[in-house]
Amino acid sequence: MTEKEMMIDVGAAAESVGTSSDAPLYAIESLCMRCRENGTTRFLLTKIPHFREVVLMAFECPHCSERNNEIQFAGKLAPQGCTYTLNVPTGDKTVLNRQVVKSDSGTIKIPELEFEVPPDAQRGTLSTVEGVLMRAAEELAALQEERRRVDPKMAEALDAFLVKLKECSTGNQAFTFIIDDPSGNSFIENPYAPSRDPLLSTHYYDRTSEQQEQLGFLSEKNGDEASAAQTEGPVIVGTTNGNEHSTEEKQRYTPAGTTKLPHGSVGAERAHRAIAEGSSAEIAATLFKYSAPEELKPGGSIPKKGKKITLQVKSKRDLSRDVIKSDSAMVIVPEVELELSPGTLGGLVTTVEGLICQISESLKRVHGFSIGDSADPWRKNKWQDFDNHLKKLLECEEEWSLVLDDALANSFIAPATDDFEADTQLISEDYERSWDQDEELGLHDMDTTVADVAYEKGDQASAST
Repeated sequence: MTEKEMMIDVGAAAESVGTSSDAPLYAIESLCMRCRENGTTRFLLTKIPHFREVVLMAFECPHCSERNNEIQFAGKLAPQGCTYTLNVPTGDKTVLNRQVVKSDSGTIKIPELEFEVPPDAQRGTLSTVEGVLMRAAEELAALQEERRRVDPKMAEALDAFLVKLKECSTGNQAFTFIIDDPSGNSFIENPYAPSRDPLLSTHYYDRTSEQQEQLGFLSEKNGDEASAAQTEGPVIVGTTNGNEHSTEEKQRYTPAGTTKLPHGSVGAERAHRAIAEGSSAEIAATLFKYSAPEELKPGGSIPKKGKKITLQVKSKRDLSRDVIKSDSAMVIVPEVELELSPGTLGGLVTTVEGLICQISESLKRVHGFSIGDSADPWRKNKWQDFDNHLKKLLECEEEWSLVLDDALANSFIAPATDDFEADTQLISEDYERSWDQDEELGLHDMDTTVADVAYEKGDQASAST
């Protein structure tokens, strides 16, 4: 398979879409970096079904036949960054054919080779795992003859590296293919979707203020957090999605357009008033840990145990139950073999029905390649069957279970009565976290010495007065 067969011709795609869409196709003169003559760059703003809004760009020079194709994302910035990790076994060439989207802010890494494709290289690529590796090999080999004249030792070392890289691209060597993208716009295909892929793992993480600024978005420090940082020392950051954990001092960002609401204002929202005004103090306390109806920010100390909540959905009345899903919660629906890893969808305050609908929309958006017009018929049918199963859940023709498994015990499903224990359809179980779960949550590396000292001083001052 040649590189031309593996790489998407963005120019042809732009012209094809331009002939069948109302979106205008722009053409401007651009300087050719090879011959320094003027060529033509075509731009088209379009949308890949069930995926993203994109800008297709294609450059062509009539003087030297130089061509350069690129895809950039034009829609909203994803709420979190993402890291895709694909384990490629030896001899399985089907894994090499998986589709890959690398945005202009994504970094590709192969730890076994200590190899990295930075954001500026292969920008806006729509390809396969094999295509990315072969393109990297061809670009590295392009100047080898000149290197042999200038630096023979470096050229010899690069020759040895290219042998290893080509072994990976042909499936003769096992390796790990990682895409880390702070914008959240990169993607690796999961052919088993919506089921879990044993070779692919996805982790979401909160962007740092530096990453936010590099993406061109406003980054500012929350006034309350700034005051807390001045009085209590460094802010200890440890994300709860199993991807990034840090005890270093970081400045938190506030995305442009974010509205800051008073703490506990979510309880004033009409949709959640029933819970907030319930007689159970535990329900109200749980709800008021969050500061906005669409974004969860767990507060307080880290619970010593995790919590697993299981709701038996028997009627459409259960679909209106309020749900708090934190970003550390795993969502499981055994009847349709659905299992969402922690971090998926982030934190939500919604209802049972809203959660299922958002899961459906998110899966269609993320795995658009599996259900688009160009998808294999059997894979498209598989997705259609799964989507029909999700719709049947909302019809409540049969009983089904909704499970929230939260290692940090920050999730919640509203009971049908004021007394949580009196609801026979709702089961809550506390469990001891495993060592691996604590490791993924960064609890083993968390240093709370500064905070402990501050609390002790505060207690002593209170006692003296």
